[in-house]
Amino acid sequence: MKVYAKHFLLLELDGVLIAMINGMVTDEPDLKDEMYHNAGMHNENGKWQMIFGLESHPDFRKQGYAALLIEKFIEEAKKQNRFGLVLTCKEILIHYYEKFGFVNEGISCSEHGNVVWYQMRKKLI
Repeated sequence: MKVYAKHFLLLELDGVLIAMINGMVTDEPDLKDEMYHNAGMHNENGKWQMIFGLESHPDFRKQGYAALLIEKFIEEAKKQNRFGLVLTCKEILIHYYEKFGFVNEGISCSEHGNVVWYQMRKKLI
């Protein structure tokens, strides 16, 4: 958070953190596992907004809060003239991110957590 604090959005309700989204900015077009561990790869003037995580408190899921944060992250990336946003997700969530205009690019090179990840991209430019 020290390195790319401007790229964390937190949603609170009555002082309780109910959802968050975050990720670094880079010129690298693809999300790589190294990015999760090397904040030095962040480039505030980078072309691509990566999304590392989108989480909702269990008591507040399925109420549209995550969608609100995704839409705000997209809006901020547009204002910052990014080429677009990139994330990885499990197969079951592909349809969810497609609702926001992300396109499935197939299986990611990521091996994070020994899970199969799919890279999704939303181009803005």
